[in-house]
Amino acid sequence: MGKELFDNIPSRVADLLADVKNGRIGLPDLQRPFVWKDNKVRELLDSMMKGYPIGYIMLWASPEDYENTGHIGKNDKMYKRPDDLVIDGQQRLTALLAAMYGVTIRDKNYKERKIRISFNPLTREFAVWTQAYERDTEWISEINAVFAADQEHTISKFRKAYIKTANEGRQKNGVAELTEDEEDLIEENIKDLLNLGIYSLPTLKINSKADEEDVADIFVRFNSGGQNLTEKNFIETLIAVYDNEVHDKINKFCAESRIPANGTSYNQILVVDPSHLIRMSVGVGFKRARLRYAYMLLRGKNLKTGEITQNVREENLKIFKESLDMVTNLNNWHAFMNLFSSAGYLRSILVASTNAVVFSYVLYLIGKYEYKVSSVQLQKIIRKWIFMSAITGFYTGSTESEVEKQFADLRNVRTADEFVAYLDSVIATRFTDDYFTYTLPGELNSSSATSPAWYGYLAAINVLGTPMLFSTTPLSQFFVLGTSGDKNAVDKHHIFPKHYLEQIGYSDDRDRNQIANFTYLDYPTNIDISDDPPAEYVSRYREKLGEEGYKLACAQNALPENFERLEYPAFLRQRRILMAQIVRSAYEKLSE
Repeated sequence: MGKELFDNIPSRVADLLADVKNGRIGLPDLQRPFVWKDNKVRELLDSMMKGYPIGYIMLWASPEDYENTGHIGKNDKMYKRPDDLVIDGQQRLTALLAAMYGVTIRDKNYKERKIRISFNPLTREFAVWTQAYERDTEWISEINAVFAADQEHTISKFRKAYIKTANEGRQKNGVAELTEDEEDLIEENIKDLLNLGIYSLPTLKINSKADEEDVADIFVRFNSGGQNLTEKNFIETLIAVYDNEVHDKINKFCAESRIPANGTSYNQILVVDPSHLIRMSVGVGFKRARLRYAYMLLRGKNLKTGEITQNVREENLKIFKESLDMVTNLNNWHAFMNLFSSAGYLRSILVASTNAVVFSYVLYLIGKYEYKVSSVQLQKIIRKWIFMSAITGFYTGSTESEVEKQFADLRNVRTADEFVAYLDSVIATRFTDDYFTYTLPGELNSSSATSPAWYGYLAAINVLGTPMLFSTTPLSQFFVLGTSGDKNAVDKHHIFPKHYLEQIGYSDDRDRNQIANFTYLDYPTNIDISDDPPAEYVSRYREKLGEEGYKLACAQNALPENFERLEYPAFLRQRRILMAQIVRSAYEKLSE
């Protein structure tokens, strides 16, 4: 057996929180957005009160060469440089600090706020603070007042004041005062509340001999709170270790990246998290796709020689910061988001892979800053790239390997024209005649509600500005901000109604829910059609639209003429081919 890289240290909650407050333990989350809902904090305290386990804490002994660990948290602490860094358990410790000691946290919008948890000493209940609990004299409105009184050695005075106020409330409501047994129960439960400080919280401490790769591997293999820890969580922590200003910038952008700016639309494509920005910055600055390169680079590792030096670390951090400046430039971001929208992908529900957003943005920035592609050329090629990569699943599967290969290819690209030509050549290898004739119709032979092929068809409809079937309103209007996109506005409809198919012998949802059997209808049209057989409802709209209008509606919505008279399997086969041609038409429009 190999030598253990960790020690098991029995710890108490109060001791861990005290060490965070005095700086002996570095807790990056005090400077990060706190992602837990207040109700989850309430549940954490309730579990502790009931004696349930709440997981463990993982620490990493600060290596001696980590000169920047003093940036973690606030610097008005006893320890200017933490002895240990919190690798796992950050949210739990932050939650306990905020609830028990009133420490201010930052929400996802980067605004400071308090977490206020109320407690009922008669029932042992916790609750998220509201005005009702503030007014109810039998509730302690914020538990941090109890812990503050204990630290100030005035807990007896606090308890007496609580009993006095509770009795006054009962008198006002015509209820009998507290009995001696109830007063004893109150004393016991307040004592149990304070005893949460001696709650045992198992702590694993990884020793300082472990390097980033060791810690990352430990981090990924461990399981915390029922969820597998990921490499990105470790890297986010490491960023906070090396440069807290960088971490602030990352989280600030995450909050601002969805807000409209300078007349641009609201970002409905991607909820940005720190790992996206780290991946983007490493891609732009170092042309590397694998997330694990981030901690190697920040450690100061020369990827060619494997040597780790302080000079390389400083140089790598400089490149990372410069790349992050490009990535977090809101003008860049909103311009790119507009390209995503103009490629037909108007909402996140149409984007099957977040990697398509992340790596397309990396290419956009490389084209703009490194190759200095003209604005018109860059917009056109990236729009086409987005359309191709999203529908073909270019960034699904072995994404990192595929992008690493692409970055390797780009090392031989020297000019703006060569950059555009390279992307065009990759697109051409995917968007072949065979793809539109055979591959895409085959991918549309599916009942998957999240198929990139289905989303690509909808994107194509948006690009072409196609009205919904039997309507004059473009589908795209129901995917932009300000429309609900739910049952009250637009419906995903079975062209051959589900109930009708069941009546003629199709009992399997995989048959009835085929992609090629779907279209979008406005709500009134969907209600009107209901479960009517195709021949019946089409005749009504055919008469209303006239023959030319009917033919146009069929052509625009990839429907074979007289589809209502076809056998269901024949309809599906023919429509898949027509849907693929709609996608091709949209791509040709983007290529104009």
